[in-house]
Amino acid sequence: MKNALNLLTLVVVVVVMLMAATPAMAADAVGDHTTLTLAGVGVGAGIGAGIGLLGAGYGFSRIGSAALESMARQPEVAGRIQTAMIVIAALLEGATFFGLLICLLVSLKTGS
Repeated sequence: MKNALNLLTLVVVVVVMLMAATPAMAADAVGDHTTLTLAGVGVGAGIGAGIGLLGAGYGFSRIGSAALESMARQPEVAGRIQTAMIVIAALLEGATFFGLLICLLVSLKTGS
């Protein structure tokens, strides 16, 4: 319990330091327009991509373990289970790529 509390305190301190290290919004004059860039966008996009990949890895492991367990229990339906597993894994992979693409677009946005 004490380790979890220390970890939570550390996470809160790091987040506060990242937010306070630079101004939340920095004005940058470009020609006639003023663009606003967020200071922690790259960090947030990186954290978001990491969380998305962790979730996808967990999802793939659950799909694989459930499929193998059900194939072991009923070998006669292994072909249908394998087909369903591949379809579900493809859908999960598509959602993961979409999330990573959004994180990349946010982190690489230069402002307009």
